[in-house]
Amino acid sequence: MDNIHTKIWYASYGSNMQMERFLCYIRGGQPKGRMDYYKGCRDKTPPEDNEELYITSRLYFAKKSKGWNNGGVGFISNEFNSKNQTLARMYLITKEQFTDVIKQETKYDGELTIDFDKCAKNGSLVFKDPSWYGNLIYLGEQYGKSIFTFTSKIDFSDQINKPNDSYLKTIIEGIKETFPNFNEDDICEYLLPIEGINNHYNEEQLINLITANYS
Repeated sequence: MDNIHTKIWYASYGSNMQMERFLCYIRGGQPKGRMDYYKGCRDKTPPEDNEELYITSRLYFAKKSKGWNNGGVGFISNEFNSKNQTLARMYLITKEQFTDVIKQETKYDGELTIDFDKCAKNGSLVFKDPSWYGNLIYLGEQYGKSIFTFTSKIDFSDQINKPNDSYLKTIIEGIKETFPNFNEDDICEYLLPIEGINNHYNEEQLINLITANYS
């Protein structure tokens, strides 16, 4: 059986790239721009470490999230290709904390046991179906610790939707924190081609959002 206290990396490519936002899942609280209040993890110890990561999968925005004013939210494709580079931030937390984060993210009721070893062996593991984020993905290792993220089991490319400004701004702040060498133009260049953004924001609008105060 997996030791729930074993440390693993949780890789976020969306709003949880922003540290303060992610800590609401750990210690409990209400993130900026959301009506939700998260109860936090059983173990409220902050992440031991965090690092940048590039995920070789396509990022897109789809569906309608009530928590983000019916805007689209981020998903990565289940197809991986080195030509794709999605910016991410990974946090070193325990398996128990990761499970508690997943339960809050997917509104999972009851006990949840995740076989991380099985996921690592097979590359993915569906732990909730249907669910927007019910598919656990293994992304390799860093410093001998396994890296996992989650996305949808199915592709929502037929439901592309513009992200809400508050949601996108949260991601932008996460990029700034995680990739401090990125300037405004770098962030704009990264975001502009992404499905859900490319037909809804122009370069000027994105730059304005990137340079706006985070409040």
